Amino acid sequence: MTEWNADGLSPLELAFIGDAVWELYARSHVLARGIRRPNALHKETTKYVRAKAQAELAAVLWDRLTEEEQTVLRKGRNAKSGTVRKNADILDYRHSTGFEALIGYLYGQADRSRLEELCQIALQHIDDMEG
Repeated sequence: MTEWNADGLSPLELAFIGDAVWELYARSHVLARGIRRPNALHKETTKYVRAKAQAELAAVLWDRLTEEEQTVLRKGRNAKSGTVRKNADILDYRHSTGFEALIGYLYGQADRSRLEELCQIALQHIDDMEG
């Protein structure tokens, strides 16, 4: 499906695709929990995709990452996007960009099993925090 090489993209380009991939994982996860009303779907999905949650996930996953994955996350965290979401703290936004870059990088790799593994850990972490 991908026609690009993750190694050839900038951290912000990886974050761009990672944002979409993580959103899809979050939406699928919320649907799997049996939530069906549109407003509830949106509200529940927001728990997974907001900058503060993604920043926390970057920290939670850090020790489980390979050196290469840590480098991708770090570069994404340090990338200067020029904008910050209006409802996000700057540090949360930067760390969430690192998380999204990691997800984008993993999505662009030929073996998606690592993406699946880390996304499942991340989704479970948020569920545990919420429940």
